[in-house]
Amino acid sequence: MTTPYQQQGQAPVPPQTPPQQQPYAPQQPYGQQPPQAHAPQHQAPHLPPGYVSPPPGAPAQPYAAVGTYTSPIPIQRTHLGNAIASEWTKIKSVRSTIWTLSVMVGLVVGIGFLASASTSDTDYRSLPTTLPGFFGALLGQLCIVTLGVLVVSSEYGTGMIRTTFTASPARARVLTAKALVFFSLAFVTTTLSLALVAFISSGMHSGPDVTQPNNDQLLGATVGVGTYVSLLGLLSLAVGSMLRHSAGAITTMLGVVLLPSILPAFLMMSPSLADLGVEMQKYSSPFALAALFRIDDSVGSGWSQLGVLAVVTAAAFVAAYALLEKRDV
Repeated sequence: MTTPYQQQGQAPVPPQTPPQQQPYAPQQPYGQQPPQAHAPQHQAPHLPPGYVSPPPGAPAQPYAAVGTYTSPIPIQRTHLGNAIASEWTKIKSVRSTIWTLSVMVGLVVGIGFLASASTSDTDYRSLPTTLPGFFGALLGQLCIVTLGVLVVSSEYGTGMIRTTFTASPARARVLTAKALVFFSLAFVTTTLSLALVAFISSGMHSGPDVTQPNNDQLLGATVGVGTYVSLLGLLSLAVGSMLRHSAGAITTMLGVVLLPSILPAFLMMSPSLADLGVEMQKYSSPFALAALFRIDDSVGSGWSQLGVLAVVTAAAFVAAYALLEKRDV
């Protein structure tokens, strides 16, 4: 049997097998080459370990060194001087410091000037010419007490105390720096104000009948009173650190200053408590200032009252340090 191809004299065509299908390969975006397996990495011998340099022709990229980082800023161990500088910056930057000290200076100098102008030379036959500063110091001490509370309690009110303790975790150092800066500022301001009043009063009353103050009287009316008022401010600072509330601490300190002056009058009404009332009145703030101004020699020279106040202030600071380390903030 012959096929049509054989009939026509043509050679037979072998049957064609279907082509094998190739696996599907996704097309790459235009302009990109397909990834190569095991692409060589260009490792530079002078670069730190773990850094791979870009391929040839690519722009150089910044790299970070692997290992210990050395800061270009010199690192120094902090000390008390750094805390003092920080507290000085804070105390001179707030308005309450300027206003409170300005009112204190105005009261001491203003009232002292008015007292000097309203007296005559015969009033100073037995009293020193530094007496006019006493009246201004009675009111000026309240300004120092208020400022002592605000130095520490204002940071608790605004929440800045958290930032302070974060920057300086040594809390005892922070409280010490506050105390040193505040005491120095209060002492210098109060002493200079009282010295100015003494200078004004001695200039206005310099007749032959006037009793000019000696060195002991002048020292007590300026440095002694300045130290006493500044210690009252330090006591206020310790109370403010313990209470952490401005209104409560100021009210407490007003009671500490005014109560020993008022309570003895009630104690002396009872015969059994009269001696206690006399001793309490002797160590009250008005009597202590009067003793430092040498107004009445019966209450002493004032240095014993100053010592008692220093002991009370030291005890308050011990309690403030203990609570500061115990509390969370």
